[in-house]
Amino acid sequence: MRTLALVVLLGGSLTAAADGLLKVGDPFPSWTLTDQTGAKVSSKELAGKRYLLWFYPKAMTPGCTAEGQGLRDRADVFAKRGVTILGVSFDTPADNARFVAAERFPFRLLSDSDRTLAVAVGAADSTGTPVARRISYLVAPDGHVEKVYGTVNPSTHASDVLADIPAS
Repeated sequence: MRTLALVVLLGGSLTAAADGLLKVGDPFPSWTLTDQTGAKVSSKELAGKRYLLWFYPKAMTPGCTAEGQGLRDRADVFAKRGVTILGVSFDTPADNARFVAAERFPFRLLSDSDRTLAVAVGAADSTGTPVARRISYLVAPDGHVEKVYGTVNPSTHASDVLADIPAS
Protein backbone atom coordinates (compact mmCIF):
# COMPACT_ATOMS: atom_id res chain seq x y z
CA MET A 1 0.00 0.00 0.00
CA ARG A 2 2.75 2.45 0.87
CA THR A 3 4.34 2.37 -2.60
CA LEU A 4 0.94 2.80 -4.22
CA ALA A 5 0.31 5.89 -2.08
CA LEU A 6 3.66 7.33 -3.16
CA VAL A 7 2.98 6.62 -6.81
CA VAL A 8 -0.39 8.36 -6.64
CA LEU A 9 0.96 11.32 -4.69
CA LEU A 10 4.01 11.81 -6.85
CA GLY A 11 2.50 11.12 -10.22
CA GLY A 12 4.02 7.69 -10.66
CA SER A 13 7.58 8.92 -10.85
CA LEU A 14 8.94 7.15 -7.77
CA THR A 15 9.04 3.89 -5.96
CA ALA A 16 9.97 3.87 -2.32
CA ALA A 17 12.96 2.00 -1.00
CA ALA A 18 12.15 -0.99 1.22
CA ASP A 19 12.32 1.26 4.30
CA GLY A 20 10.02 3.86 2.72
CA LEU A 21 12.76 6.39 2.12
CA LEU A 22 13.43 8.08 -1.17
CA LYS A 23 16.67 7.14 -2.91
CA VAL A 24 19.54 9.26 -4.16
CA GLY A 25 18.60 10.62 -7.57
CA ASP A 26 14.84 10.49 -6.97
CA PRO A 27 12.96 13.73 -7.54
CA PHE A 28 11.98 15.20 -4.19
CA PRO A 29 8.21 15.76 -4.05
CA SER A 30 6.82 19.28 -4.29
CA TRP A 31 5.66 20.64 -0.97
CA THR A 32 4.28 23.71 0.78
CA LEU A 33 4.39 23.94 4.58
CA THR A 34 3.90 26.65 7.21
CA ASP A 35 6.88 27.94 9.18
CA GLN A 36 7.02 29.06 12.80
CA THR A 37 5.84 32.59 11.87
CA GLY A 38 2.80 31.36 9.95
CA ALA A 39 4.40 32.05 6.55
CA LYS A 40 4.15 29.50 3.75
CA VAL A 41 7.38 27.94 2.51
CA SER A 42 7.54 25.81 -0.61
CA SER A 43 9.90 23.70 -2.62
CA LYS A 44 9.07 25.98 -5.56
CA GLU A 45 10.76 28.96 -3.87
CA LEU A 46 13.83 26.78 -3.19
CA ALA A 47 14.19 25.71 -6.83
CA GLY A 48 17.81 26.15 -7.89
CA LYS A 49 19.07 25.98 -4.28
CA ARG A 50 20.48 23.12 -2.24
CA TYR A 51 18.63 22.53 1.01
CA LEU A 52 18.65 20.19 3.99
CA LEU A 53 15.24 19.08 5.18
CA TRP A 54 15.67 17.53 8.63
CA PHE A 55 12.67 15.78 10.13
CA TYR A 56 12.60 15.74 13.92
CA PRO A 57 10.13 14.02 16.27
CA LYS A 58 9.16 16.76 18.73
CA ALA A 59 10.18 20.33 19.47
CA MET A 60 12.08 20.98 22.68
CA THR A 61 12.89 17.35 23.44
CA PRO A 62 16.50 16.37 24.22
CA GLY A 63 17.45 14.66 20.94
CA CYS A 64 15.73 17.23 18.75
CA THR A 65 17.30 20.06 20.73
CA ALA A 66 20.78 18.53 20.40
CA GLU A 67 20.31 18.04 16.66
CA GLY A 68 18.97 21.56 16.18
CA GLN A 69 21.77 23.08 18.25
CA GLY A 70 24.36 21.27 16.13
CA LEU A 71 22.80 22.66 12.96
CA ARG A 72 22.50 26.11 14.55
CA ASP A 73 26.12 26.11 15.63
CA ARG A 74 27.27 25.26 12.10
CA ALA A 75 24.66 27.34 10.24
CA ASP A 76 27.30 29.75 8.97
CA VAL A 77 29.24 26.88 7.39
CA PHE A 78 26.07 25.55 5.75
CA ALA A 79 25.33 29.04 4.41
CA LYS A 80 28.87 29.42 3.02
CA ARG A 81 28.35 26.12 1.21
CA GLY A 82 25.03 27.30 -0.21
CA VAL A 83 22.75 25.08 1.88
CA THR A 84 19.45 26.27 3.34
CA ILE A 85 18.50 24.43 6.55
CA LEU A 86 14.83 23.66 7.20
CA GLY A 87 13.46 21.59 10.07
CA VAL A 88 10.17 19.69 9.76
CA SER A 89 7.98 18.20 12.49
CA PHE A 90 4.31 17.63 13.23
CA ASP A 91 4.41 20.38 15.84
CA THR A 92 2.22 23.45 15.44
CA PRO A 93 3.78 26.67 14.16
CA ALA A 94 3.37 28.08 17.70
CA ASP A 95 5.31 25.15 19.20
CA ASN A 96 8.01 25.59 16.56
CA ALA A 97 8.13 29.35 17.29
CA ARG A 98 8.83 28.60 20.96
CA PHE A 99 11.55 26.14 19.91
CA VAL A 100 13.18 28.70 17.60
CA ALA A 101 13.07 31.38 20.31
CA ALA A 102 14.39 29.11 23.06
CA GLU A 103 17.31 27.82 20.97
CA ARG A 104 17.93 30.92 18.80
CA PHE A 105 17.73 28.89 15.62
CA PRO A 106 18.64 30.95 12.54
CA PHE A 107 16.59 28.68 10.28
CA ARG A 108 12.93 28.01 9.72
CA LEU A 109 11.00 25.17 11.34
CA LEU A 110 8.11 23.86 9.29
CA SER A 111 4.88 22.23 10.41
CA ASP A 112 3.76 19.14 8.50
CA SER A 113 0.61 18.81 10.60
CA ASP A 114 -1.25 16.66 8.09
CA ARG A 115 1.89 14.48 7.65
CA THR A 116 1.53 14.41 3.86
CA LEU A 117 5.16 15.21 3.12
CA ALA A 118 6.40 12.95 5.92
CA VAL A 119 4.46 9.97 4.56
CA ALA A 120 5.67 10.70 1.01
CA VAL A 121 9.34 10.69 2.03
CA GLY A 122 9.35 7.97 4.69
CA ALA A 123 9.42 10.16 7.80
CA ALA A 124 6.05 8.67 8.81
CA ASP A 125 4.26 5.43 8.04
CA SER A 126 0.79 7.00 7.94
CA THR A 127 -1.07 10.22 8.57
CA GLY A 128 -1.85 8.84 12.03
CA THR A 129 1.82 8.58 13.03
CA PRO A 130 2.26 10.67 16.22
CA VAL A 131 5.81 11.95 15.58
CA ALA A 132 8.15 12.19 12.61
CA ARG A 133 10.97 9.71 12.16
CA ARG A 134 14.39 11.34 12.62
CA ILE A 135 15.63 11.43 9.02
CA SER A 136 17.03 14.06 6.69
CA TYR A 137 17.36 14.72 3.00
CA LEU A 138 19.90 16.86 1.24
CA VAL A 139 18.08 18.12 -1.86
CA ALA A 140 20.15 19.27 -4.84
CA PRO A 141 19.49 22.51 -6.71
CA ASP A 142 17.77 20.50 -9.47
CA GLY A 143 15.20 19.17 -6.94
CA HIS A 144 16.55 15.63 -6.78
CA VAL A 145 17.67 13.79 -3.66
CA GLU A 146 21.40 14.27 -3.28
CA LYS A 147 21.83 12.38 0.01
CA VAL A 148 19.55 10.38 2.29
CA TYR A 149 20.16 10.29 6.04
CA GLY A 150 17.99 7.40 7.14
CA THR A 151 19.83 6.98 10.42
CA VAL A 152 20.65 10.20 12.24
CA ASN A 153 22.75 10.72 15.33
CA PRO A 154 21.48 14.03 16.78
CA SER A 155 24.89 14.87 18.23
CA THR A 156 26.82 14.49 14.98
CA HIS A 157 24.24 15.16 12.28
CA ALA A 158 25.49 18.64 11.34
CA SER A 159 29.05 17.37 10.93
CA ASP A 160 27.86 14.29 9.05
CA VAL A 161 25.98 16.42 6.52
CA LEU A 162 28.80 18.93 6.14
CA ALA A 163 31.19 16.07 5.36
CA ASP A 164 29.00 15.33 2.32
CA ILE A 165 28.90 18.91 1.01
CA PRO A 166 31.95 20.17 -0.86
CA ALA A 167 33.52 23.33 0.51
CA SER A 168 33.22 26.20 -1.93
